[in-house]
Amino acid sequence: MQFNTMPTKCNICGGSVEYLNMKDVGIRPFQSGKCYYCTACGAYVGTHQKRPKEALGILADSEGRKLRALCHSEFDLHWVSLSGKNKLYFRLSKALGIQSEMCHFGYMDNGMLRKAYKVMKSWGDMKLR
Repeated sequence: MQFNTMPTKCNICGGSVEYLNMKDVGIRPFQSGKCYYCTACGAYVGTHQKRPKEALGILADSEGRKLRALCHSEFDLHWVSLSGKNKLYFRLSKALGIQSEMCHFGYMDNGMLRKAYKVMKSWGDMKLR
């Protein structure tokens, strides 16, 4: 992975990041219930259920979390099988000019998420099997 799985500096504002319980900062717990939280701007990222010290991606602000959800929703309209899902990630990675293993919405900043959404919208009714 090309991002820090245990961030100490916010990728959005450069502020200090702390490893905390989500509920302690008013975030509805998911996955492990832990997060990396920026004390300056409030951006955060959850951590893996089985590896609670490992971030799921880069920190996201409110806009980034909305964009991630929007991208996931659009992406899910275009695949029917696991094979189709993998092919779709590969296709998206090529369109974005990134490595296929880095084609994960949690690894993308807001600009890349907007670009990914635009690419996926251009697919129309296409579905991969």
